[in-house]
Amino acid sequence: MAADEHEQHLQDHTARADLERRVHVDLPRVLPEDMRTTQQVEPPQDPEGGRNTDMEFMTRNAGW
Repeated sequence: MAADEHEQHLQDHTARADLERRVHVDLPRVLPEDMRTTQQVEPPQDPEGGRNTDMEFMTRNAGW
């Protein structure tokens, strides 16, 4: 059984070495501060349309 395990270990090592030899990707290191994206945005429209909805609610429901 030990011979089989040794042979499997050699095959795994050979396969890994073969993969490392064939596949080499040389990419530049990206710093965390460079991982942000920015874009111009416009502020959202006023959901109340410029009205004072709290005052409208008070005057509508004050019972006047």
